[in-house]
Amino acid sequence: MTAIRLLLVDDDPLVRAGLSLMLGGAEDVEIVGEAADGDEVVALVDRTRPDVVLMDIRMPGTDGLTATERLRSRPDAPQVVVLTTFHADEQVLRALRAGAAGFVLKDTPPAEILHAVRRVAAGDPVLSPAVTRRLMEQAAGTAPDARHARRTRARARVDTLNDREREVAVAVGRGMANADIASHLFMSVATVKAHVSRILAGLDLDNRVQIALLAYDAGLLDDYHDDTP
Repeated sequence: MTAIRLLLVDDDPLVRAGLSLMLGGAEDVEIVGEAADGDEVVALVDRTRPDVVLMDIRMPGTDGLTATERLRSRPDAPQVVVLTTFHADEQVLRALRAGAAGFVLKDTPPAEILHAVRRVAAGDPVLSPAVTRRLMEQAAGTAPDARHARRTRARARVDTLNDREREVAVAVGRGMANADIASHLFMSVATVKAHVSRILAGLDLDNRVQIALLAYDAGLLDDYHDDTP
């Protein structure tokens, strides 16, 4: 088994030491580097070639949001998992829009952080339907003019999808896994994966989290109510 190459970014040396101890002990994880400031991240990524970056969102100097935006704008960028003390706020939302694959709270149990790293390395976002709903509520709290402009842009983008792709985008926005989407839309899992890949490529998106956010911005989820606790 090839180990997951993990880069840790946090301005607190005790947090970095704790994460290194917790995550580096797993047989399938290799800590390839540590950074204390977002400004160090791009050069360190070039040197260490991590699969996943565990990124603190709030740091003095260059924060994790800026570092995430820089990383995800590059070709062959590593996956980014944001570390935060808040369930949902504007910075986390912006990091997800920039291409972060999800976020974990700093007080998350070590086993769950390790699970998140493994999931992201495997290509799965770390964002439950309940968390997605809270993020959407956060987005809804922005100024009306900003929401209107974002909806107009999002609708123009989703209008390029065909009907089936739009149905899949809505299902992704609801937090459904590929197997659930296949059952719900009466198609094979392979077909669902193909639709998701075409949506990502056609809309120039990085991951399923961005599909979910775009579906929300475009109003595709307005009639959907998730009762997940």
